[in-house]
Amino acid sequence: MSQVRHTLTHQLSSRESPLRPEIMDVGGNGGGLPVNNKQRAMIPNKSRGEFTRNPRKDSEGLSESPDLEFEYADADKWAAELSELYSYTEGPEFALNRKCFEVEFRTHVTEKKWTELDAAEHRAHAMRLLDGLEVIAREKRLKVARAILYMAQGTFADCSSEAEVQHWMRYNIFLLLDVGTFSALVELLNMEIDNSAACSSAVRKPAISLADSTDLRVLLNIMYLMVETIQQDDPADKPEWKIIRETFRAELGSPLFNNEPISVMLFGMVTKFCSGHAPHFPMKKVLLLLWKSILFTLGGFEQLQSIKVCKREELGLPPLPEDSIRVIRSMRAASPPASASDLIEQQQKRARREHKALIKQDNLDAFNEKDPYKADDSREDEDDNDDNDNSIEAETFPLERDEVMPPPIPHPPSERVSFPKGLPWAPKVREKDIENFLESSRSKFIGYTLGNDTDTVVGLPRPIHESIKTLKQHKYVSIAETQIAKEEEFQKTPLSGGEEEVDMSAIELLYQGILPSLPQFMIALLKILLAAAPTSKAKTDSINILADVLPEEMPTTVLQSMKLGVDVNRHKEIIVKAISAILLLLLKHFKLNHIYQFEFMAQHLVFANCIPLILKFFNQNIMSYITAKNSISVLDFPYCVVHELPELTAESLEAGDNNQFCWRNLFSCINLLRILNKLTKWKHSRTMMLVVFKSAPILKRALKVKQAMMQLYVLKLLKVQTKYLGRQWRKSNMKTMSAIYQKVRHRLNDDWAYGNDLDARPWDFQAEECALRANIERFNSRRYDKSHSNPDFLPVDNCLQSVLGQRVDLPEDFQMNYDLWLEREVFSKPISWEELLQ
Repeated sequence: MSQVRHTLTHQLSSRESPLRPEIMDVGGNGGGLPVNNKQRAMIPNKSRGEFTRNPRKDSEGLSESPDLEFEYADADKWAAELSELYSYTEGPEFALNRKCFEVEFRTHVTEKKWTELDAAEHRAHAMRLLDGLEVIAREKRLKVARAILYMAQGTFADCSSEAEVQHWMRYNIFLLLDVGTFSALVELLNMEIDNSAACSSAVRKPAISLADSTDLRVLLNIMYLMVETIQQDDPADKPEWKIIRETFRAELGSPLFNNEPISVMLFGMVTKFCSGHAPHFPMKKVLLLLWKSILFTLGGFEQLQSIKVCKREELGLPPLPEDSIRVIRSMRAASPPASASDLIEQQQKRARREHKALIKQDNLDAFNEKDPYKADDSREDEDDNDDNDNSIEAETFPLERDEVMPPPIPHPPSERVSFPKGLPWAPKVREKDIENFLESSRSKFIGYTLGNDTDTVVGLPRPIHESIKTLKQHKYVSIAETQIAKEEEFQKTPLSGGEEEVDMSAIELLYQGILPSLPQFMIALLKILLAAAPTSKAKTDSINILADVLPEEMPTTVLQSMKLGVDVNRHKEIIVKAISAILLLLLKHFKLNHIYQFEFMAQHLVFANCIPLILKFFNQNIMSYITAKNSISVLDFPYCVVHELPELTAESLEAGDNNQFCWRNLFSCINLLRILNKLTKWKHSRTMMLVVFKSAPILKRALKVKQAMMQLYVLKLLKVQTKYLGRQWRKSNMKTMSAIYQKVRHRLNDDWAYGNDLDARPWDFQAEECALRANIERFNSRRYDKSHSNPDFLPVDNCLQSVLGQRVDLPEDFQMNYDLWLEREVFSKPISWEELLQ
């Protein structure tokens, strides 16, 4: 580690760098703002024996925010996922649902409560409600749907606690599914999607409100509650419930609904909404149902890991070197503050070096003795100004801060950080890396190359033999490489290669369903993501994603306005959460199913400007976004239907909850970073897009979030572009370099920190993407487009009887002029039958 640090920073102590106080970030808006004379006079300067520091950074000290106790999962806790389905504006509808149920219930049942009936009576009433969904009158159908929704909400009027509501929710939903409610709901949803009268009415309205989507919202609420509840695996479930769950999972992923999986139908709703033909669609609920349907049918991250292990076994590949989920969960984000002895030692070193303008190597080493796991934060130049990277003045070191900041609370020596005994990840090497290493070694020592031969080491010195042995020990062959090689074989030998056996799994069926319209689906999702991003400005031409949150009558008091403001912000956060989860799940499942399915989706995301969109999302105060308190816990379901609601005040709304962070926002940020990693990994041209869009300062600001998983994916994105950011950037960001070394997987022979990689070449975005696109189109054409297959490779029918027996449809004009054709082509031409028979 010290050798890497020394190699990268030895010039820091030997070469001067111009001090640039004029580009310091004083405004705190994330960009380098000009500093006027008055502001400059207020900022101490080294030339006056003082130090340069960012005024904002004092208030953001290193020890002021603790590690975030966040555990990444497929979704939040069940109660939180239920509450996020409803906007606070929908609160009055809980009582309306209850009323509709009780009217139906009292008509057929005595004064008993729902919870007092036996199973046969429960089933009989559920069947009556299901029959009611088939009536023609829309108003009556809506009332029955509301009664079913009340059942799915746990018949909360008969319950005294949230746990009891959740118990009856599970019972009622399994009952509703067993009697066939879900299929009926899908049919009704299809009717509402095709309801041209509602669509044209919504298009003509100047302002769309909650009332325009009532029918759709009721149906989507029931369907979401059913999917979300049934996918929750409870060990206490009855055996028949487990059978129902697996059957429902298979049905959701199969083309049983309208000859397509339910997810394809929901994708169609998203594109119809974005095209402007159905602005009343409740998009948050559609996206939540789409996410949970994909999660339930395809499986989450634990299932992905087990699928990956099984696929590697099937392909005869060695097992994975480690369980990535377990490694990430064991990572630490930050360390305790420095101890008193460290501070004294640093002050003594600073006193000996005050007369020097530049920082020496041993000083930097003292700085780097801090835990490398700790993210770059207020001590570093947060904004980096890629065009002005010669300045190291703005980087404020801890040993220069003690004059204005009180020292951290001393800790006993026993609490000092203990460094990990080894790196968290096993290093990996690609076959291509071994070939490149051997090629360069042969050129250097022998003067010729042997192409792709990685076994012949004749004439190479002994140390090279050892290097090759080490590289081969860590060689990793991915599933993607195997799939690409197989696809190349199919393309080369279409006849002798045989038929490919395609496993018709849920992900394969989904890909086949969305393949024709996948580009439009990706554009629609990114449009909604852009509209929901907190950094987006309100534009007249942007889509309105608030149709299912705005009330019919706008608020008239300050309290109502504050409540609606919280509701709107929460609504947008939930949409970002759903879209980020959908995109990540699809990318990961497609990549495992077939690499070219993944590349097809990833390329259309790149073409739709997904990379700058995600960077724009992160170009905000990310700590404020993650700690946002856009929720009113007393209005969350099921709390609001069980307890008496306290009187809301402006103070209670401002205070929010007591959570350290917002789970959904941190989840969204990690998902978006993972998507960005997926899009740019091993893609030189896309990595250069990160550099061109100046992502380094944006990503460095994200390192302020003290959560290990988020830091890991930020560091991965910084690592791939480090070699292109220049020597000065690396000098000024040694702590980031150390963190990358400590936390990110090493690729042997990858000179990510030095800038002399073979791939550091001029980039041609169009050529790389066109080559990839050609491969993708060949794959899709070979596997899915049977109608346009090459006629030369089709089997030939040589049987005279079957050929003559085929029905040939003749054009209408030929049939009308058949007599003329016979006369001209048959009767008027002499035929030599003898020659014909010979």
